[in-house]
Amino acid sequence: MSAPSPLLARWLARASEARPLVLDTRGATSWHDAGDAADRVASALLEGRSSLEGERVALLVSPGATFVACFFGVLRAGGCVVVLSPLHPPPEAAYFCADAGVRTVVASPELRERVTFLAPERRILDAEALLVAPRGRVAAEPRAGDPALQLYTSGTTGKPKGAVITHANLGTQQELVGEAWDWHEGDVLLHTLPLHHLHGLGIAFLTALGAGAATRFLGGFEARATWEAMARATVFMGVPTVHAKLFAAFDEADAATRARWTAAARTLRLVTSGSAALPVTLGERWRALTGAYPLERFGMTEIGVGMSNPLAPEKRRPGSVGLPLRTVRTRVVGDDGSDGDTGELWIAGPSVFAAYHERPEATRDAFVTLDGERWFKTGDTVAREPDGYVKILGRTSVDILKSGGYKLSALEIEETLREHAAVAEVAVVGLPDATWGERVVACVVARAGREGECGTESLRAFAKERLASYKVPKQVFLMQELPRNAVGKVIKPELVKKLG
Repeated sequence: MSAPSPLLARWLARASEARPLVLDTRGATSWHDAGDAADRVASALLEGRSSLEGERVALLVSPGATFVACFFGVLRAGGCVVVLSPLHPPPEAAYFCADAGVRTVVASPELRERVTFLAPERRILDAEALLVAPRGRVAAEPRAGDPALQLYTSGTTGKPKGAVITHANLGTQQELVGEAWDWHEGDVLLHTLPLHHLHGLGIAFLTALGAGAATRFLGGFEARATWEAMARATVFMGVPTVHAKLFAAFDEADAATRARWTAAARTLRLVTSGSAALPVTLGERWRALTGAYPLERFGMTEIGVGMSNPLAPEKRRPGSVGLPLRTVRTRVVGDDGSDGDTGELWIAGPSVFAAYHERPEATRDAFVTLDGERWFKTGDTVAREPDGYVKILGRTSVDILKSGGYKLSALEIEETLREHAAVAEVAVVGLPDATWGERVVACVVARAGREGECGTESLRAFAKERLASYKVPKQVFLMQELPRNAVGKVIKPELVKKLG
């Protein structure tokens, strides 16, 4: 029998404290009050049973104290959380619930209408009502190896799969990220990320919680509100799209507002970026504004954070995701299966997820066992530098292009094109081509009023001065926007389909 849940052990260790755990639109919620509410949720879900025994419970709950109580209420009852989002259209929410075998959905009153279609096959419970339900004895004792969270992969390369993440996985992440980034009780996390992704839920919120820190939930991202709230926080985690929108708002603000926002940003001890490669141009703007380049790291739904740049700003390396965390083991495997400095990144260690829910073939395909070690194949192509720092070249399936006999990194080409003053956003993809194998094309969103500078010949000429000729896109397609998922990743298969 495995050890008790480290995630719940940290939760219960502070359950009597009066210090704030959550700061949201309702004010401050203490650890004690959040713990009491979570046990009321657990009692209501159990209905006299001793444990939910891993039953999947879906949450469609607005960010803040109510979400926290419902999340830990499910875990205290021995259940496994499936987080839904208002961004999910009905067919997607239905798919997640059906795939996970969800029988109970907990919804905020303002979001309930979005899930009524899931009845009558499932019971739909009011989140606010659960918070004040009678509190009974909660006897469930989840173990470290039990499922705690089932998160669905972003679907950027295919149908989303449910990654089963255990109590031990999440507890390990709390420990590793908390240690690497020096989290402590005095920290306040400024939280604007979606909670149905590991970035917002596991890497951001649960890391703060594991260190005893408070989390200030804004309820979502809005650029001006985020700038204003920085003065009341110590840590801010974002994705490249968020950082870009922050600077768009900054550029539109008057001088006095920019000065106030700059002062607020400089009080943050840590700003991070993840979920996609941070354009160096954005990172350098943060450095110019605050004196520190944002801390980039490598993470996935299936592994949490595997690598990170150092906490010390002077040791961070633009364009790199840094070095493996303490318990993370890595290999870089070439096309011939041998270890090297360029190839697919494989990761092993206690933070790696258990399996894809009811997908034994997909789980088998995702792992390789060598000398008794179970290695997860990340699907990312990387380059490892002599001192161990790792640079992500892109998703092997969509960012590593094969054109004219060359293997090209779409991310490298994108970074070059972003240097053009008229380019606001860019995504590089490969289209099937009888001559080249894949024809490299760039999908560009121009800055307002500068569309005329983003034609094919203009950008090709710009790129030829900075890239080898075989890396230069053959065509440029102007677009109003790029298709993105909830954390800002461009969904390149959709682009290829649209252009194809």
